[in-house]
Amino acid sequence: MSVGSAQDSAVQGKGQIDAKSFRCITEMTHVRQFYVDNLLGNLDATLAVANSPTGGTYPPGTVLQLVPTEAMVKRDKHFNPVTHDWEFFELDVSKDGTEIRKRGFAEVVNRFGGNCFGCHIQARPEWDLVCEMDHGCAPIALTRAMSGALQRTDPRCNVQTVSPEDAEALKQLNELLKPSGPNTKQE
Repeated sequence: MSVGSAQDSAVQGKGQIDAKSFRCITEMTHVRQFYVDNLLGNLDATLAVANSPTGGTYPPGTVLQLVPTEAMVKRDKHFNPVTHDWEFFELDVSKDGTEIRKRGFAEVVNRFGGNCFGCHIQARPEWDLVCEMDHGCAPIALTRAMSGALQRTDPRCNVQTVSPEDAEALKQLNELLKPSGPNTKQE
């Protein structure tokens, strides 16, 4: 796996987004409970919106991630007016890097079975489709402890050890992800 920034990949590909556009989540910039980057090098503008108490429109190239396996990327103006120019990604991550499982908007479903766009469209207009606790989106089953554990154990990062707290949060997440229903074997 080559060492380079997500910005290098985007610039070399003339703004094309590929698996190399996504890197270790904790190498991005941490803002509250999520991480941001900008594939076009405009991180200051991305951070200005992310840190604004009144919202704003994210600049093209913005990458937002709550967990390593999901991302939103702000595309150029007029890319898709319905999604406010966001493209959603479902990712597979491993120590070898990133693979894009699915990308788009209506067709991208997270591992809880929820449609990314269906949730994000609920955000009030000033938040540019970005969901946080007070932005108008429905709550998600993922706790902050779970998302933090997923962030700190991203296999693309140089993770040395898993803390007992993260191990417990990941165990709770695995329980949450187990299928339930009449045909599910109970242990």
